[in-house]
Amino acid sequence: MTDMTDMTDTLIDPQDKYHAKGFEEQPQPWPGLQRDMTPVPDCGEDSYEGKGRLKGRRALITGGDSGIGRAAAIAYAREGVQVAINYHPKEQADADDLRDVLERDGLSLVQLPGDLTDAAFCRALIDDAEAQLGGLDILVINAGYQQARKSIADITDEQFDRTMKTNIYAMFWLSKRAAETMPRGGTIITTASVNSFNPVLELLDYATTKGAIEIFTKGLAKQLAEKGIRVNAVAPGPVWTPLQVSGGQLQEKLPEFGQDTALGRAGQPAELAGLYVTLAEQGNSFTTGSVFGANGGTGVS
Repeated sequence: MTDMTDMTDTLIDPQDKYHAKGFEEQPQPWPGLQRDMTPVPDCGEDSYEGKGRLKGRRALITGGDSGIGRAAAIAYAREGVQVAINYHPKEQADADDLRDVLERDGLSLVQLPGDLTDAAFCRALIDDAEAQLGGLDILVINAGYQQARKSIADITDEQFDRTMKTNIYAMFWLSKRAAETMPRGGTIITTASVNSFNPVLELLDYATTKGAIEIFTKGLAKQLAEKGIRVNAVAPGPVWTPLQVSGGQLQEKLPEFGQDTALGRAGQPAELAGLYVTLAEQGNSFTTGSVFGANGGTGVS
């Protein structure tokens, strides 16, 4: 008979697992560094335990220095993946912190900094990742630009342009190049948002891009099916990342950030890492063109 006492001891109440209160106002210049946040986001540095689920794979993760991308990078590396990350040059300190975390595990990290709003750089990024990793069969398009504004009147042409280029254009450029060389069995994973379905008032331009990411993911999945490449998306809800403190939220709203979820708190990047691992696994070969929510129970997929 199973010892139910032992099983109960391993269970964790999701409401109490992480920081369950609001956050203090803490403005940072864009793009922000997670090492300077209070509290520092949990990306699984001390908790994620790999089991070799993706041994021998090769992955490029954009926005991999911090937040959700960093959590995916840690999980992939500990599951046996050779990992390369892209990030903005201003985020070098976080990227170096991640390198140090993986080196303590005896793992390596390829750093490929650069600005994703540049088409030539995006195409070269895929080529560089393939060259340094010896191939590429997982592409995680995660980097995003988000600046909260109370009204459309406050969104400048410059902000709108950077939001579109970072969140949509780069996804197109990266996917197009990767599809040319990615082997059968490869996978592309995009990062959508709860804003894909239920836009926050202050995130008009950002939400627009996230809706586009959802449709792009589903459409690209249909196109690349004949190449044997799967395409899926993860759609996070409110997750504590540098995006939030560097303009992604109005500072006065940080004390209530994530409090309106069913779980009553914001998520931590580590809580999404398993989804990125699962979507890359070969055992989920019939899963493509799907969007997987991780939003604390907002009721939106």
